[in-house]
Amino acid sequence: MYKKKGIIVSFEGIDGCGKSTQARLFCEYLDKNCLDYVLLNEPGGTYTGEKIRKILLDSKNNICPLTELFLYLASRSQLVEELIIPYIKKGKIVVLDRYIDSTTAYQGYGRGISLKLIRYIHSFLVRDSFPDITFLIDAPASELLSVLKNKKRDRIEKESLEFQKKVRDGYLHIARQEKKRIKVIKRKTVLLTHKEIIKEWGRFIDGHR
Repeated sequence: MYKKKGIIVSFEGIDGCGKSTQARLFCEYLDKNCLDYVLLNEPGGTYTGEKIRKILLDSKNNICPLTELFLYLASRSQLVEELIIPYIKKGKIVVLDRYIDSTTAYQGYGRGISLKLIRYIHSFLVRDSFPDITFLIDAPASELLSVLKNKKRDRIEKESLEFQKKVRDGYLHIARQEKKRIKVIKRKTVLLTHKEIIKEWGRFIDGHR
């Protein structure tokens, strides 16, 4: 166990929602306000994690659900130990492009793996490194098809519309269970979505002081 000095902020959402763009814009906001932060992505973020990321996202790979789950968790375990905990000890704001909720939504609700099992493993793997605030960029899966069609899709992005709908429903279910932590941000234009995130961040910081 360690003393948590920093803040963990995670960005979540189904493929094509724009969460990576919003995570970068949020970091630009932190930079302009002279706040000490680091941006990390999942899966990946470490040398070992990036190797795992290539396996997970390679569209040529046929990976069974449990293998997929444990590969994501292996990448996360490395990220927590190697980067997240040290940065938090230093008092940084750790911004994560995907984190624990992705596993619950994709492998739990999407793949049908036991939610109890995922929570149990996270309780050991993540320990005190759970997110303090999470921004869930939400939009119907059908509205994001055009976004995904215009890019080179990885193994997960090539999943069916039905799969993405299950994942979105999972995210919204998690959000209903954890209303204090998870802020559901309805996807609008890039700028309007960013403004809503900053508004929620301001409320969080006011309550965090």
